[in-house]
Formats: sequence, structure tokens, C-alpha cells
Amino acid sequence: MQLSKHIVQGKLLYLSQGEEGLSVSENEHFRWLAFNNDDGEQVIQSVMHKRKPWQLTLPHQTALLLPLLFFKPQNIVELGLGGGNLDRFLAHTCIDVSITSIEYSSIVIEKFTHYFNPEKVKIDIIHSNSNAWLAQPEKASIDWLICDVYQHNEHDVDKTIKQLEHLLDNVDSNSCLSINLPDSTDNEVNLCLTVLQQLASEHNIIYFHIPNYLNIVIHLIPKHWQTFKLLKRNKNCYLPRRLFLQWRKFWQHGNEVGQQVNF
Repeated sequence: MQLSKHIVQGKLLYLSQGEEGLSVSENEHFRWLAFNNDDGEQVIQSVMHKRKPWQLTLPHQTALLLPLLFFKPQNIVELGLGGGNLDRFLAHTCIDVSITSIEYSSIVIEKFTHYFNPEKVKIDIIHSNSNAWLAQPEKASIDWLICDVYQHNEHDVDKTIKQLEHLLDNVDSNSCLSINLPDSTDNEVNLCLTVLQQLASEHNIIYFHIPNYLNIVIHLIPKHWQTFKLLKRNKNCYLPRRLFLQWRKFWQHGNEVGQQVNF
């Protein structure tokens, strides 16, 4: 589906004139959240299917959640709430899972609650800077850390290293880290992969280019996971059989056209 064709025209529900330039719009089938980019243009951040709010609507969202092929996480932390697409899908698909979302913008939290959580799914939303929250010493262990707010800067290597260290400090040899790199240059992607390769010795690094989009999705998968075996048949999986088979094809195709970083 060419989603862009379905959201060309919409009714404006909310507009913020602040620095974020946040807006909420909808038509008969979809509701979407948009922000101003550096050039002042509105860029769609997330899209919700109004009749099926749990449905993923953008391809990088499926790519970010592909580790569900391999394990049943109990404690998931997402950095960056946005329109809550990942949260709604996880709450709908995964049973008795704890979902925590760290979001810096109080406006985003308010608009998610008002416009993007129609089924009132249970999400623990924490209003905090992601790096400040990650640096807190007293936290429950995290099975899966999903970073959808990664700020890359190829000209500030120290800042990149510090940010990745914050992420990896919260990931152990049994947990997974997934990172979305939106609109990154080749140099920025290579810098991120190089730093991860040096710091994440207990994980395999696999990354995907999202066709027709500017996103790069990186997964740090524990080395002891038998991913090849689990792809054949995984009884320990939240995904229904039909979705498991579909996502398995995505993973296999992504590995063919993407890359695995070897140590």
C-alpha cells in the first residue's frame, strides 16, 4: 500500500506553533502525527489506522520489531513515544508484557493520550530525557531496548560514543537492542556501526536498509541466540503463525540485501 496516497488530504485536529511544530491530522481511515524538520517542513512521524489502531503502518516499524521472531521479552523499554505505533502493536500482540516509553516532550505525551490511544492500552509513560533516564542506577533489567530517538552526528564522535554507551550500559548478554536511524548519511551510519562493533562484543550486529525510505534499522542480537534454528520453528514466540511466516521472509530478505557486521 502506498500510504502517502491515503494521507494527502486530512482534517487538522491540532497544531502547535512552538519549536516542535507538532500537528495531528486525520481522514476517514488514518490519523497521523507530524513535526517540523530543520527546514520548517512538516514530516509525518507516525500514522495510526483508525479501525485497527494496533496495526503497523510504516515499514521501519516492522523492521524494528523483527526480534519478536526469536524471543518473548517481558520488559520492553522504548525511547521515544511519538504516536505510539510500536506500543499499540506490542500491547495487542504480546501477553502480560511490561511496556515503558520514555518521552521528553510533554506535548507529545498529551497528544498521544488524547488522539493515539483509543483503546487505552496500558503503557508506562515516563516524562524524561532518554539519556538521563538511562543513566539512572536503579532500574529493572531490560529484555529489549528500542531506540527510536537516536540523534546522530558524524562531526561529534565523542557525543555519538557517549550516547551509544548509555544504550549499551542498559543491555546485557541476554537482551536485545534495536535502533532506528532516520535520514542518516553513509558516514553517520558507518560511525554508529563502528562504535557498536567496538563496544558490543556479546552481540551480533545486523542492519537493514528500508526500501523507499531513509531509515536504517540496527539490531544487536545476543550471540548465543540460535537465530537460524529459531527461524525454522519457534514455539517461544508472541507472533501468530501467519505473521511469524511473513516476518521471517522480511528478516531473510533483509539479511540478503542488508548486512551483518562480523567481529
